[in-house]
Amino acid sequence: MPALKKTVMTVLSAALLSVCVLSPASAVDKDKKDDKQPKPTGPMSTVGGERLGAVGTQVDLGPGAPVLPKDLTGRSWIVADAESGDVLAAHNSHWRLPPASTLKMLFADTVLPTLQPTTSYLVKEQDLAGVGEGSSLVGVKEDHSYTVHDLWLGVFLQSGNDAVHVLASMYGGVDATVAAMQRHAYELQALDTRVVSPDGYDAQNQVSSAYDLTLFARSGLQKADFREYAATASAQFPGEQEKGKKRQSFGIQNTNRLLTGADGVEQYQGIAGVKNGYTTHAGNTFTGVAERNGRVLLVTVMHPDPEVSHAVYKEAASLLDWGFSASGKVKPVGTLVPPKSAVTAAGEGTEPAAGANKTPGAGKENQAAVGTSVAAAPAGSGVWIALSVVAGVLVVLTAGVFLVNRRWPLPDLVRRLPRR
Repeated sequence: MPALKKTVMTVLSAALLSVCVLSPASAVDKDKKDDKQPKPTGPMSTVGGERLGAVGTQVDLGPGAPVLPKDLTGRSWIVADAESGDVLAAHNSHWRLPPASTLKMLFADTVLPTLQPTTSYLVKEQDLAGVGEGSSLVGVKEDHSYTVHDLWLGVFLQSGNDAVHVLASMYGGVDATVAAMQRHAYELQALDTRVVSPDGYDAQNQVSSAYDLTLFARSGLQKADFREYAATASAQFPGEQEKGKKRQSFGIQNTNRLLTGADGVEQYQGIAGVKNGYTTHAGNTFTGVAERNGRVLLVTVMHPDPEVSHAVYKEAASLLDWGFSASGKVKPVGTLVPPKSAVTAAGEGTEPAAGANKTPGAGKENQAAVGTSVAAAPAGSGVWIALSVVAGVLVVLTAGVFLVNRRWPLPDLVRRLPRR
């Protein structure tokens, strides 16, 4: 018996020793793996709160709050309450990264209010001259007429850079559109964003952040037509006009797979848009809005692991699931700031949100960039668009008790969408 006991103790000791040896090794391996993940190399903005400028994951779990999803690979992501503006969790949310076609949200938020949807336009060769090689296209043809409504369907559903360039031509040209987008980004306090091309095509120095993309989505979703386009799963688009024949149309489908359930990606319950993107330089990017049990959340994921199929959708869905479960059980780590004009209208001064002056490049150089070519853009764009939106909201709200960032009236369409 003593011999047997001695043997058992020896085996147990060996087992415990192996656990002690292996556990640190596993931790070291994990650290090595984490060290290989790209990280911001410079200081990040603190717009929306100091925590949002810190490197790594930011979350404050309260009693009963679920832990964050495992295996998140996005270089940058954020989960926020779309109405209150509370940021529930974030990871490198101010890291400036190429945005790909998610930048089209800013394009639409800037240009959409200035063009009547029934206006018809005959496309000229020069309108399509600046479309980048390998761009996503909806199939716009020169010497063919399209309504503004048609073109916006091409932008939102097919992410058509050809449709973007035609709309930019109608707005006043690519340069005027880029300048107006930059001004509008500044008005929204999206100070990480530098606009070079209106369609999000890879361009030198063109960057945004998960935080800024979420601001663009939140602003755009105040507009009924933006919401309708973003939530449209499929539509008909005008085809080529053959001489002597009636012009035919062809079907197009939204490339947001959480909305359509295409390519093996499961539709997300309560999804209502907004935009996905991909380029070689940017990787996959996605911003989505969803409603569940009266709560509306926004999520943005930028550049997840390219080796994982549909990672951007899987990670966005898992973060939304977490956000709905965690709402009310976590302490916000920051906030989505209101537009500058909303702060001014509420009598809280004209300065950007706390931390904005710490944003790299957000000083005189940025102010010069957003202040150029003001006369080049049509009246009603940029700041004036945002002012009109804010004015309408503030009429509904009571004398600034809730600022625009505290309660945006999101949105009838989101709440009407059927469960999936």
